[in-house]
Amino acid sequence: MEAQLPIASYDYEAMDLSHLRDEATRCRRCSLWRNATQTVFGEGPAPARMMLVGEQPGDKEDRAGRPFVGPAGLILDQALEEAGIDRAKVYVTNAVKHFKNEQRGKRRLHKKPNAGEIKACRWWLDRELTLVRPRLTVALGASAASALLQRPVTIARARAQPLQTALGTLWITVHPSFLLRQPDETSRQREFVRFVKDLHGAKDWLASHRKRVL
Repeated sequence: MEAQLPIASYDYEAMDLSHLRDEATRCRRCSLWRNATQTVFGEGPAPARMMLVGEQPGDKEDRAGRPFVGPAGLILDQALEEAGIDRAKVYVTNAVKHFKNEQRGKRRLHKKPNAGEIKACRWWLDRELTLVRPRLTVALGASAASALLQRPVTIARARAQPLQTALGTLWITVHPSFLLRQPDETSRQREFVRFVKDLHGAKDWLASHRKRVL
């Protein structure tokens, strides 16, 4: 499979991640910042051989200012460990950097970002990709995959196979929150095993393209 991942024009290619993160705290490229506590930027080494891209921060991430530290993040950590991937060696981020939510009583409930919001935040994701230079980018869920490819993506068709793009190789799997939405423990365990298998496949792909593994 082959697809073209658009490359944006960069205003300051020399900017490092720490400066980029600081700039992102003042982002007003869409209106999501109004109801969010803070920008939740990516974290991890640069360069990194693997980059994980989710949809957007959740409530806990919005309060902590770090990606994947809530319930979905715990599942991701467990799955990475099972797959033999050291999270400290992976760059982790989201396609959208602010928590889109609606207030329900005392709770803030997740709302899926729309195409315009994803497009606006692609400006930051492009720069992360340029600075991190991942050999393999793993899209966690359809929103992340669509953000990276700038077209609708069906997970079932593209899951767990290398997709060659202009910015390197893309590997698509589910978002860990998908496991949280399963109706029972049996389903959750089945999907967790499959998720780990997807991540292990990503690790194996990297290993086959370079002797050093994560």
